[in-house]
Amino acid sequence: MITNFAPDYRAALPDGGRLLGLDVGTKTIGTALCDAGWSFATPATLIRRGKFSRDKAVLVDMTIKQFVKGLVIGLPLNMDGSDSPRTQSVRAFARNMEDLNLPILLWDERWSTAAVERAMIEQDTSRARRAEKVDNAAAAYILQGAIDSLVAGGL
Repeated sequence: MITNFAPDYRAALPDGGRLLGLDVGTKTIGTALCDAGWSFATPATLIRRGKFSRDKAVLVDMTIKQFVKGLVIGLPLNMDGSDSPRTQSVRAFARNMEDLNLPILLWDERWSTAAVERAMIEQDTSRARRAEKVDNAAAAYILQGAIDSLVAGGL
């Protein structure tokens, strides 16, 4: 099941469980995990993109080892809410992950990278350090927004 409607996703996970957040880029996939009670999201492993089959194998391994019950994938919409070529690419990525038999929530990520960059700059994080940490931090930001919505009733 792939949805962008939080109440449907919540209904697919009546017992909660760990979620894996993904920030799918062209060169990397930022990942984040949340606890089973959906309280907090934390950055996880950065995946350097290669062949899709290898990337998927890494994600499958992560879902098994971390007891993941669902995926939250950041959806890069245009500022006006419309789709872009990147949006279509992420939707295709989600469709290719559907055979994992985990519910997938596509979550609006329009402001995630900018928010994370701003926070890192405020913390006086160097440009080089920001570059290596931004994708996983963006995945955590995306996942935190989704779990906050799910806990609040899927607004």
